[in-house]
Amino acid sequence: MSINVIGAGLAGCEAAWQVANRGINVNLCEMKPHKFTPAHKNKNFAELVCSNSFKSDRLNSAAGLLKEEMRILGSLLLQCSDNCRVSAGGALAVDREKFACLVTEKIRQHPFINVVEKEIKNIPRDNITIIATGPLTSESLSKEIFNLCGGLLSFFDAAAPIIMAESIDMNHAFLASRYNRGDNNSYINCPLTKDEYENFYDELVSAQRVNLHGVDVQNPKIYEGCMPVEIMAQRGKDTLRFGPMKPVGLIDPKSKKRPWAVLQLRMENIEKTLYNMVGFQTNLKFGEQKRIFSMVPALKKVEFVRYGVMHRNTFINSPKILNSDFSMKSEASIFFAGQITGVEGYMESAASGIIAGINAVKRLNNEKSVVLPPETIIGALCNYISTACCGDFQPMGANFGLLSELTPLVKDKKARYEAFANRSIKILKESCDIL
Repeated sequence: MSINVIGAGLAGCEAAWQVANRGINVNLCEMKPHKFTPAHKNKNFAELVCSNSFKSDRLNSAAGLLKEEMRILGSLLLQCSDNCRVSAGGALAVDREKFACLVTEKIRQHPFINVVEKEIKNIPRDNITIIATGPLTSESLSKEIFNLCGGLLSFFDAAAPIIMAESIDMNHAFLASRYNRGDNNSYINCPLTKDEYENFYDELVSAQRVNLHGVDVQNPKIYEGCMPVEIMAQRGKDTLRFGPMKPVGLIDPKSKKRPWAVLQLRMENIEKTLYNMVGFQTNLKFGEQKRIFSMVPALKKVEFVRYGVMHRNTFINSPKILNSDFSMKSEASIFFAGQITGVEGYMESAASGIIAGINAVKRLNNEKSVVLPPETIIGALCNYISTACCGDFQPMGANFGLLSELTPLVKDKKARYEAFANRSIKILKESCDIL
């Protein structure tokens, strides 16, 4: 017997890894390199389409706790990320090319994983199947999923530009991490004066955007965590200064003062030749990106290797369709994993793959599904996608608001987050015998 996994993205690779490590043969189906989605360019697995950051690595943050839980569960992606990480202060960021190469190598070398390079147009019913095709599922399979699930939902996602390091004018920039967290060489900071910022802002909010066919370009339905910078700016002149361009925790060594606003650049690769414009997801036309982002003094001669883009993300109405083990309520032999389930974020998608993989093996062996306690971040996400009761189901990333309150209550925010993390890790380790 074998288990099918459709899609070799983050969730699909984690699912296949969990199944294979339990001695079960996996058919991992991936349409690349024969066919690519509009957002994918790399022939390797686990391609990072948007940011190269997996968010905070601090245990007292929801993102950091999620990663620690995944490590306990034997995450492949976190094993690989430690071998190709780049400096990013308190965050875990990776060289995206090396990361994808390493994941692909691990997957292809596993004796229980058979990689099938072809587009899957119909959901196979011969074996247990995990659908992890992501938010950009091919048209043929999307139609089949649509019919199977009684419809799909969608929102728009955006990616930030990547620029050449050699085109950054360091006479108008400085190296530092916010609040001196981590390596002070983690970020290049591009400061702006009040006049520079206001001129930049005025041009940004009036710039031309790419037309999204059949969508109100001024008010598309967008996931809040990937809000295009030009749409965010429309909320008010100081919105960016309290968001991606906030200067708090940074001192310009030249002026010895905090700048009025700062555009941060995060290392994109180990060689430090490429940098990502942090928080600058955008749907501006390419010419407008060049014109407006060049208004930042340090980026006057900026060279882009990838402009920011926006694309449609598709997900199912999971509370009506999925159980907390990521299997379908109507067809127990079909599992879903990844962003298509409504978990939002790289690691959240990968975590869902871990749980789907574990439970696919449980289903194959006629064993009881694994349901992690809701006091854990992963358990809380599983609970959210299977029981969310709001009428308009929307994607959700890891956050402490999903967890039940502590007993007794802890008022101090930092202490409360640490207590959440300690409780979660303790409970998860106690639950490992059921995995």
